[in-house]
Amino acid sequence: MADTPAAQKVLLVDDDQFLLDLYARKFEMNGFDPVKANSALEALEHLRTGLSPVAIVFDIIMPEMDGYGFLETLGKERLAPGAIKIALSNETEDGGVDRARALGADGYIAKASSVPSETVQSVLSIMSELQSTKQ
Repeated sequence: MADTPAAQKVLLVDDDQFLLDLYARKFEMNGFDPVKANSALEALEHLRTGLSPVAIVFDIIMPEMDGYGFLETLGKERLAPGAIKIALSNETEDGGVDRARALGADGYIAKASSVPSETVQSVLSIMSELQSTKQ
C-alpha cells in the first residue's frame, strides 16, 4: 500500500507465536513496521519504554493479563493515547465486544471470521475511518 508511511509502527499482541508472526508479515507487506509482543505485559513494557504505535492490535484471551486488563492499564497509565486500539479475538460472546469498547477499543475483529490478509485490511479500514473523523 503506497500511501502508508513505512515508519508507522503497529504493536501486535498475541500469545500465539505462529499468528503473531503471520500478522507481522502481513502488516509488513502493507508498509507498516510491526512490533511483536507475546503477552500484554510485554506490550506494556514496550509502551512504557517509549514505543508510540499508530495502532495496537491485541488478542483478548491471553495468560497473565487478558486484553481487557491490557485496555484498562493503557487507560490508567495513559499509554499510547493516540494509538488506534483494535481487539482481535474469538471472544465475541457474552458482551465481550461491548466490554472492549467500553474500555477504549476502537474496533473489534473476530479472528475466526477472517484470514490474516482480511484482518489487516479490516485494521486499515478502521484506522482510515477513525483518522478521517479526527480531521
